[in-house]
Amino acid sequence: MSDVLPTLEVETAAEADFSVIWLHGLGADGSDFEPVVPELGLPGNAKIRFVFPHAPVIPVTCNGGYLMRAWYDIKYLDGSTRDVDEAGVRASCEAVRALIARENARGVPTHRIVLAGFSQGGAIAYTAALSHPETLAGVIALSTYLPARQLLLDSLTEANRSTPIFAAHGTQDDVVGLRLGEAARDTLQAEGYAVEWRTYPMPHSVCLDEIRAIGAWLTTRWQTAQRA
Repeated sequence: MSDVLPTLEVETAAEADFSVIWLHGLGADGSDFEPVVPELGLPGNAKIRFVFPHAPVIPVTCNGGYLMRAWYDIKYLDGSTRDVDEAGVRASCEAVRALIARENARGVPTHRIVLAGFSQGGAIAYTAALSHPETLAGVIALSTYLPARQLLLDSLTEANRSTPIFAAHGTQDDVVGLRLGEAARDTLQAEGYAVEWRTYPMPHSVCLDEIRAIGAWLTTRWQTAQRA
């Protein structure tokens, strides 16, 4: 994996002072959530850079070893977290840290960066954010789970103990079952994290109500950063 992953970017205005690094799901790429940006309903004066990285192409066991974009190997299609590719999880977290460092170099400090992700991307967003040594602006975890619970618990940092978390899941999700999303929420709440939890009557996807809620949540994070 290269030091900095290839990305697509959308800026709501020139000279961005806030960034969202948004990780796609298994088999997708950075273009997957690019169309969401105009639907978020962000303030007209918000200067936000959305960074949509492409995961590396690797063989994925649960799909017969087929080469596809993935943040780590997945061995079971049932959403199981057993026999997890911890080395892959760690490598992707390091790739996210390189993206954070690049945003820092472009003038956006870590406390003005949100990590977001859907499904497998959300699993990395959770893990990378809550183990990051510097405080982030927030975490968005959509239709996702904790891929390596003990790995995360062993690497939690004090810097992100109070970082806002927006987590949402579809009640009809037959890819990453609702119970896995709830288990992630419960684990983090037991550790003292404040998780803003939402459910929507949808399958393994996103819906307009959810997108608008994300936009409102992001607006609050951006406004908070402006006052800091």
